[in-house]
Amino acid sequence: MEDFSGKIAVVTGGGTGMGRELVRQLVAQGCHVATCDIIAPNLDRTIELCREQAPQGVRVTGHICDVAAEDQVERLQQEVATEHETEHINLLFNNAGIGGGGSFVDATREEWERTFNICWNGVYYFCRTFLPMLLASTEGHIVNTSSVNGFRASLGGNIPHTAYSAAKFAVKGFTEALINDFRFNAPHLKASVVMPGGVGTDIAINSSRILGHGAPKDWTNEEIEAMRARWIRMGAHRDSLRIDERMLEMTNDEIRQAMTEREENYRNIGITPAQAATIILDGVKQGHWRILVGKDAEALDRAVRKDPLHAYDLDFDRHVRAQWDGKPHGSDL
Repeated sequence: MEDFSGKIAVVTGGGTGMGRELVRQLVAQGCHVATCDIIAPNLDRTIELCREQAPQGVRVTGHICDVAAEDQVERLQQEVATEHETEHINLLFNNAGIGGGGSFVDATREEWERTFNICWNGVYYFCRTFLPMLLASTEGHIVNTSSVNGFRASLGGNIPHTAYSAAKFAVKGFTEALINDFRFNAPHLKASVVMPGGVGTDIAINSSRILGHGAPKDWTNEEIEAMRARWIRMGAHRDSLRIDERMLEMTNDEIRQAMTEREENYRNIGITPAQAATIILDGVKQGHWRILVGKDAEALDRAVRKDPLHAYDLDFDRHVRAQWDGKPHGSDL
């Protein structure tokens, strides 16, 4: 699909970050877009930006939808058919996701399953629900966002991230399985898996709100003390987990301020959402089934494939850095 003009796309998680930029760039290229999010003000802002910039005749619609609720996904499908006056779509971008449920041991079952259900069931429900509209097209493409946590199931190197990682491995495997399925059973359809590294988005802020944690400034003393206890438990591996020892000595209010700054600073990591969206859309146009987003994603991919048996060693980051710097695997840095 070398040209998006006149095509119809559905983009999940379009309220902020990569989702918003995917919508904006698709609309700018003449693609009609239906996008959804669970946070209404974010979604409204995306629609406002797009309608200001949309070429004449290009339609963009916003929809509130919890991607983990199948009945809401089915309702959205009917809204897309009605508002876009169509029986088909050409592109489905399963981009929505949150972080959370880091530990299978310590996280609550509710948080673990909420994270997993958004990151995995959201992809499954949208693919299942919109498949008839994709089959009705002359050409179609499903683009599922996994993560570098689908290469190595730890956040930032060694921090437990079990719900998110399990979901992202599932997304990766499912998308790869669709390649042959479509080849033999729906040859006009394609599938791509996106593996982003660090992208400066609001995922940290949005995840806390969706999981009901609220803003750090509103965390109770009990929640702060539980966090401090987790840091202490992981103290033996503090260096490899990048835990700042000074945070253990902070007052509760100082921790609230520090965590607020950490959430906000996440917007500045890695590449920008606009750069990530461009990489994704260029990959789709070139027919790539595997789209790595960012130099860090490329380095981690190479490092894990070269030395999978040591991928969970606490010092594995040095192998990733070697791939980033282009040095021989295992060389001293």
